[in-house]
Amino acid sequence: MGDILKDKNGIIFGALDDNSIAWKVAEKCVGNGANIVLTNAPIALRMGQISKLAEKCSAEVIPADATNVDDLENLFNKSMSIFNGKIDFILHSIGMSVNVRKKKAYTDLNYDYLMKGLDVSAVSFHKVLQTAYKLDAINDYGSVLALSYIAAQRVFPNYSDMAENKSYLESVARSFGYHYGKKKNVRVNTISQSPTKTTAGSGVKGFDNFYDFANKISPLGNASADECADYCVMLFSDYTKKVTMQNLFHDGGFSFTGISDDIMDMLNS
Repeated sequence: MGDILKDKNGIIFGALDDNSIAWKVAEKCVGNGANIVLTNAPIALRMGQISKLAEKCSAEVIPADATNVDDLENLFNKSMSIFNGKIDFILHSIGMSVNVRKKKAYTDLNYDYLMKGLDVSAVSFHKVLQTAYKLDAINDYGSVLALSYIAAQRVFPNYSDMAENKSYLESVARSFGYHYGKKKNVRVNTISQSPTKTTAGSGVKGFDNFYDFANKISPLGNASADECADYCVMLFSDYTKKVTMQNLFHDGGFSFTGISDDIMDMLNS
């Protein structure tokens, strides 16, 4: 593929199966010269196919619950031991809503479910950053990314409380990005990705219809998981050393398009 990540070391959170963006990112990072460690919660490791990815990428797998600081400390310390040095990049690709899974209406949320989803989807990002910061685990001009969605800014009714999770996630990137940039020159950004046909995304009610709608709105069409992985590789590289604290839309132009000819034709038919 290339070598723009040659000799860089990274941790990839959240690869579940070959439909997941994190899976594609892992493959592309290794294809561009990086060394990686794969991690996910123990239950996700049992449910997914990460051992297959680990073999393909010659990567170690370290179980870690991203909501548990002890697990994160162990993950970072073991990773630095494996790499014989600090980390250059991290992908946070973790998100879930118990309310969405349980099909709870937004006007009838279970607040215990809400707090669980917030911890897993967003507070975990702060925990990852804070743990790395305290351990001084990331090299100067390292890059940390998390995956977001435009529901942080706009209303998508069936996305429910995941919208709040993504809003908090993006806020963490800005706030921690300031402190990490000042202290260690570390970049922190979020990518607001198109609706993508992943195992997690497909669990949202009406996903197929919305995927088609977004594809018709976007001048360039929806960005695929593979294309998102390419974007991540670029943001992990030294070509983007001064990009930080940003929410970067990677959605084929959806975020700035009010209506499209395709949608008008559909409405007029």
